Amino acid sequence: MSEIVIRAEGLGKQYRIGEAQARNDTLRDALAASVGRAWRGLRRLSRPSRRERFWALRDVSFELARGEVLGIIGHNGAGKSTLLKILSRITEPTSGEVMIRGRVGSLLEVGTGFHSELTGRENIYLNGAILGMTRAEIDRKFDEIVAFAGIDRFVDTPVKHYSSGMYLRLGFSVAAHLEPEILLVDEILAVGDAEFQKKCLGRMNEVAREGRTVIFVSHNLDAIQRLCTRCMMLDGGQVAAYGPTADVVAAYLSRGRGPVDAGERVDLSSANRQGGSGVRFLSAVFGSGSAEAANRPYTGGPLEVALEIQADSERVVESLAISIRTLGGTLLVNADVIELGQPVHLEPGANTVVFRIDALHLNPGRYMVSLWAGSTVSTLDYIEEAFEIEVVGLRREALGMTPAENGLVPCAFSVETVPGPAQRMAREALP
Repeated sequence: MSEIVIRAEGLGKQYRIGEAQARNDTLRDALAASVGRAWRGLRRLSRPSRRERFWALRDVSFELARGEVLGIIGHNGAGKSTLLKILSRITEPTSGEVMIRGRVGSLLEVGTGFHSELTGRENIYLNGAILGMTRAEIDRKFDEIVAFAGIDRFVDTPVKHYSSGMYLRLGFSVAAHLEPEILLVDEILAVGDAEFQKKCLGRMNEVAREGRTVIFVSHNLDAIQRLCTRCMMLDGGQVAAYGPTADVVAAYLSRGRGPVDAGERVDLSSANRQGGSGVRFLSAVFGSGSAEAANRPYTGGPLEVALEIQADSERVVESLAISIRTLGGTLLVNADVIELGQPVHLEPGANTVVFRIDALHLNPGRYMVSLWAGSTVSTLDYIEEAFEIEVVGLRREALGMTPAENGLVPCAFSVETVPGPAQRMAREALP
């Protein structure tokens, strides 16, 4: 039987909304916290407490053997990041216990574990020391880490001057190359270009082949299916499915709301989102503007999406985008006003912004639409799974055919029938 390196039994994490969590910091912090508690105690005497208890994670149990790659999926707020923070000892569970056998390397957020005033070189040695490695061990891996991260010119620059992409590359490279027995990775594919994402997946495959264990959290279901031997789906902080990756991914997709009808108002007020600072998506309506397709989006046809956006004040939004992905998470279309050089001006209150895509080069099938508002450095509002659309094929539909095995993108092609053997045709085609 394979050696069990992670065993979680009944893990739960409860937070009190509106209350800071306990920390182990300096004496100054402890004194400040004591004064704060005294002040809050006096305030509670004058008004009743309305704090709510919230279970971010509840009764999560699983085992993971050495060399396995476990994928964790679920909607935003499902408890995925909370689970990884417990496994990496960043936070303590409220209930249950976890046994971990081996050295843990983690990349939970961009730059996690880095000291901003230290250089890239110094942070590599700092992280190695935290993992319990000797200087000789780090020296042996140093060049490989720097080469993978692609920061050769900036290795002696303080990381506070790094871009988010450089932070990410160095953070992943350190976590993956300093030989942890267990590697925890949270949404590494959410940032970075396609080449770096490919390198990350390849490196995680190498780590698994070397007999080490990987836990990989991602919304990219295609990457989950390529990399992971088993998968766990979290929903509302609890395990909704656990087992072979293909089965769990199928269960996740089947829980979707299904395609929204064209012309139907999609209420986004309670959608899972990130950001939400001063700008907020309230609703969306989409259609094709075509009577032939009964206003449904169709292959090669236009797509119109009208967004209702609330602004707390007059704002200029540098980046406003709608993106279309497969249900597995692969990005296919990204329409961002930043590409047009036309920032969106929002008035205080409700605004309507209409996107018009001239030709939708997607074959018939179901797709997920995401909405984004922000800039190159900040997020105002982001809804990853705003609503689902179904693209139809007019000719196939007229013939009663299904869209099965259409691929993702249509292509222009022609067919010609020529009498005679193919060899003669090929000779005549040659110059």
